Amino acid sequence: MPVSCAGFLNINKPLRMTSHDVVARIRRQAREQSIRLKVGHAGTLDPLADGVLVVCLGAATRLSDYMMRGQKAYRATIQLGIATSTYDAAGEVTRRSNPSQVTIDEIRAALPQFIGAIEQVPPMHSAIKVGGKKLYELARQGKTIERQPRAVSIQALRILAWDSPLLELAIQCGAGTYIRSLAHDLGEELGVGAHLASLTRTASGNFTLADSINLEPLLGCKDWSRQLVLPWRALRDYPRLTLAADEIARLRKGLFINRRDCLDAPVVFGFDAQRQLVAILQPRGERWKPHKVFPPTAAANQAAG
Repeated sequence: MPVSCAGFLNINKPLRMTSHDVVARIRRQAREQSIRLKVGHAGTLDPLADGVLVVCLGAATRLSDYMMRGQKAYRATIQLGIATSTYDAAGEVTRRSNPSQVTIDEIRAALPQFIGAIEQVPPMHSAIKVGGKKLYELARQGKTIERQPRAVSIQALRILAWDSPLLELAIQCGAGTYIRSLAHDLGEELGVGAHLASLTRTASGNFTLADSINLEPLLGCKDWSRQLVLPWRALRDYPRLTLAADEIARLRKGLFINRRDCLDAPVVFGFDAQRQLVAILQPRGERWKPHKVFPPTAAANQAAG
């Protein structure tokens, strides 16, 4: 594991571990090798969910916001007939109904209203802050407060299986979508209540479950270079440009450079000839402004990924 590595690990997060637990394990492994390494993640997964968790290493922690903006894909199992306080299997049962009369046609008819640009009310057991406190902290105190709906985007809902009372869905959605809320709201629409019984994230941006690695084998490996996904590959859906040596020198001094391209985007990623990330650029008239600059030491071990 190189000291100056900057990139991402595509971890298949185990069940019953928090995203923070995974980060802590990786950080501790680095510390045991006397390596000082920043570690973060891009997009939290609940303890009762498994699947793709993008872990950021080194200077790539400064790219976590961009990783979180990518589209997500999930495989969800929803249990009809039982609603819970947390909208998942960890909560207290708040309602029981008999879902045996619900038909596949009724489910198909209900799903379209949850596709597209919709609004969701976040569950009380979530990390969203209201008045400086996380909702789950208030929920643990037995408090329930009014939550404002949030705009989210769901591109596709596909039925994978229906074996009453369990419904399995494939979901494609934008960042910030609560699958627990989707399960709860679908149950309400069908009139029987529901909760999220299990969840697997199958993709996050360009990171897929098929390409993910398990945590324990990773921790037992001393060299993570083969598992590291480098910024050039991870950012391939964003506009990019290759910078000349004089442009790199100016950017690393905090200076603007001239726009010599036709890119029309709010953010562009600038790489050197070796595909090492140099800077995140923003347009300012006819010039590019360095928004974030990455020092050579953070990119020294990068190569085309």
